[in-house]
Amino acid sequence: MTDNDLTGNRPWRGILVATALPLNDDLSVNFDKYAEHCSWLVENGCDGVVPNGSLGEYQVLSPEERAKVVETAVAAIGGQRVMPGVAAYGSAEARRWAEQARDAGCASVMLLPPNAYRADERSVLAHYAEVAKAGVPIVAYNNPIDTKVDLVPELLAKLHGEGYIHGVKEFSGDVRRAYRIAELAPELDLLIGADDVLLELAVAGAKGWVAGYPNALPSASVALYRAAVAGDLDTAGKLYRQLHPLLRWDSKTEFVQAIKLSMDIVGRHGGPVRAPRVPLLPEQEQAVREATERAVAAGLA
Repeated sequence: MTDNDLTGNRPWRGILVATALPLNDDLSVNFDKYAEHCSWLVENGCDGVVPNGSLGEYQVLSPEERAKVVETAVAAIGGQRVMPGVAAYGSAEARRWAEQARDAGCASVMLLPPNAYRADERSVLAHYAEVAKAGVPIVAYNNPIDTKVDLVPELLAKLHGEGYIHGVKEFSGDVRRAYRIAELAPELDLLIGADDVLLELAVAGAKGWVAGYPNALPSASVALYRAAVAGDLDTAGKLYRQLHPLLRWDSKTEFVQAIKLSMDIVGRHGGPVRAPRVPLLPEQEQAVREATERAVAAGLA
């Protein structure tokens, strides 16, 4: 039984894969491959998907492509399992993307803070208040590394107290925050936001994982997460050590290229990336390739 089965109205719990978007050689979106990928992830034990996150290259999609990505995921696995990213430079645009997700049948959305500038607390509160008007549950996404806006535990507690957010994807890398968030907002669901702190945040009480590397290695990743949240540290610790050479790429600048390369190596369709992203350097490609091949040899693919 999955976390979604157990939690009903909290569809953001469990393993939600921030899906990489399969591109053709001409850089067009392969929607058929994407639909098949979403289905394959669920068949391999994942609870759902997060389309149009950074891993899905949403910033370089046309509005038509971005909407179709959401619709494709919903058609493939059902809206209860789909939590699209709705980030945008402006609050009005982010609200429109939340409304598009709602109308497509999605049960929740994921929202970055304002990221066109270093927003202050008042701006952050106003941003989430505006998007919450769409009437679909919001999971905040804290990524101070890329956005320069830090959703610290005290601010998350305010956002939750106002009813704007129900969970947070925590990508700061500071695992100590899990305990402070639990103290200040015990009903706010903490979701693991970076693959390479999975075990630490699972032990700290995380309710889900917005995941990257299950795009390539879903079964092993599911086994790792399930063991970690169940407190089976012998099983989880061994898998974590085996997978960590790959999981750490989720926190690197080249995470999209690395995960897509691993997908290609294991027989999935990752494909190229759109500019301004560029291909991995030879030494980076070699490191990802060797780590992926070791995982395959260990029976983790």
